[in-house]
Amino acid sequence: MENVSCGLVRPPGRRERNKQKVRRRLYSSALTLFAEQGYEHTSIDEIAELADVARGTFFNYFHRKEDLIGEWGRERRALLRERLDASAPTGGHEGTEAQLRRCMTALADINEEERATTIAMLMAWVKAGRPLLEEPYACEVFTEIIEAGVAHGELGPGISPPQVGNFVRDAYQGVLYRWAHAGGTGVSLHAELESVLQILLHGIVGPGRPAGAYAYDAYRVQVPHGLA
Repeated sequence: MENVSCGLVRPPGRRERNKQKVRRRLYSSALTLFAEQGYEHTSIDEIAELADVARGTFFNYFHRKEDLIGEWGRERRALLRERLDASAPTGGHEGTEAQLRRCMTALADINEEERATTIAMLMAWVKAGRPLLEEPYACEVFTEIIEAGVAHGELGPGISPPQVGNFVRDAYQGVLYRWAHAGGTGVSLHAELESVLQILLHGIVGPGRPAGAYAYDAYRVQVPHGLA
């Protein structure tokens, strides 16, 4: 008789659940300490102590402290996808501009909600050389949005989605780094991301005017009329 349960996924047993709890406790304890005293000033001993486990237990789940940076990145990727799915409109096609704006809003929300942790982990991510070693998760999302825009005829067929996705990602990260460098204060991340998105979507040159026209206007203001 065929085993009808062969296609079912068994829930994790007690041992596996306990392991997941310990891993989560270590990760949460690490983020708490990173936010309070910085990544570089936090030791594995302190993380283990706050998580109420032996120091050796840490290495059963993470090979080194830097692995927590990768864990943070994966958590952020999953959270962004979750936010985008939850905020997606039901029915009908959502335009490229609306999708990009919704994505930027979700990113701003996530960073603002976890301000201290974001600043600490972002600096650790940069110092660990991760921008050179990893493809940031936001680029994947931006590229997918651009691909959909090209497929629906909203964007020119000659556009390279990966190239534009990288460009939008670079703009986002530039704003995020400046925000983090300022300590997350004095700068509205939502407003800055909205501003940079407007520039990316509509350009810095007014519609119907060649780029050199503005330079010529400035020249005419400075030079007497008879010499212009």
